[in-house]
Amino acid sequence: MARFTFLSTSIEPERALLVGVEWRTNAWPVERSLDELERLAGTAGAEVVGRLTQRLERPVPKSFIGSGKVQELKDLVSRLDVDVVIFDDDLTPAQQSHLEKTIGEPTKIIDRTALILDIFGLHAKTREGRLQVQLAQLQYLLPRLRGMWSHLAKEQTRGGIGSRFGQGESQLEVDRRLIRNRISALRRELKELEKRREVQSKHRVESDAFRVALAGYTNAGKSTLLNTLTGAGVLSEDKLFATLDPTTRSYVLPGGRSITITDTVGFIQKLPHGLVEAFKSTLSEVRGADLILKVVDVADEDRERHLEAVDRVLEEIGAGERPSLTVYNKADLLDAHELETLRVRMPQAVFFSARTALGLEQLLDRLAAEAAATDRLISAEVPYREGSLMKVVREQGQVLSEEYLEDRMRIVAKVPERIAARLQRYAVE
Repeated sequence: MARFTFLSTSIEPERALLVGVEWRTNAWPVERSLDELERLAGTAGAEVVGRLTQRLERPVPKSFIGSGKVQELKDLVSRLDVDVVIFDDDLTPAQQSHLEKTIGEPTKIIDRTALILDIFGLHAKTREGRLQVQLAQLQYLLPRLRGMWSHLAKEQTRGGIGSRFGQGESQLEVDRRLIRNRISALRRELKELEKRREVQSKHRVESDAFRVALAGYTNAGKSTLLNTLTGAGVLSEDKLFATLDPTTRSYVLPGGRSITITDTVGFIQKLPHGLVEAFKSTLSEVRGADLILKVVDVADEDRERHLEAVDRVLEEIGAGERPSLTVYNKADLLDAHELETLRVRMPQAVFFSARTALGLEQLLDRLAAEAAATDRLISAEVPYREGSLMKVVREQGQVLSEEYLEDRMRIVAKVPERIAARLQRYAVE
């Protein structure tokens, strides 16, 4: 009988080496930051085989890390058979070029920003998302073009992390003038899509529904929360940036009030400014919300740092002053004593589990209270012909009393301000 040998056709993951620097002003311990960088590398399909760290006052202009560390890095790359070196901080084009020449081919040198852009390129599904990512990638690539012609030609054939920039573009198009033209074209196209988004947002505003936006660190469980409440069916994975494109769903609170809930891209520390700029039209859903739910993974030891990172991005996009409610998700992963201790420490927060629905009643009560917080008491005599207006009053407000007259209905109701404005013409003392 003949014997057959089956060869594996699966692609071997790239072997990655992480490099981090501990600065005096570090908000995060360098090892914790590298833990996150390792998760990012895993999301991009790499296997981390080693780490290298150094303590510095400031970056070395020529090589970012000291010359001794560069030699140590070169030795590690050779000994561990490393395919890609990933720096946890941004490299200047000159630093990246110097390190590539020193370490030698075929090892790639990229930074945290390039890695995040690569992951966004993998996960963007909608046309708008892909355009936003491509814009950020080209803006990142533009200052790095000098001396990169041969490098780019090799990257296109080798593939993997850091080589997916400008997918679908030929090498001849990777030129300063053509990239600038492409950036301009992308901005124009995104402007058109932004106008359509504004029309959609305007329709949601005019629907009178209370608007809730989910904001949080990536992998905090925002998509799972949306799925738990609305059955939205949004992809929910234990990966960083599993979903990028915004999803809006309607939900009816127990008291009968309708709200909309929008899930948006997750945030992260050192989120590239170019990505924040490119995704501003998407993040406008957060800026226009009546309430922002800041979703935090309560079981993560860096939860407070995560919340600080979320607050920084909200400030950057102009949503820092919006009303907000902090929701500590994954509460089922804590023991009863720790959970009670946190509840005492943070009485204004909601502790919830999107996976088991623990704390769901409290979350819904708080959402209802926030939705009703700015309601106005109004007395009005509404003609029967205004049936659609009364439908909105019942869906979005609370009718306290009603009396049926010959051609109109006399009501006393608590309603949102924008509905009160529509009732004002029928208001009575």
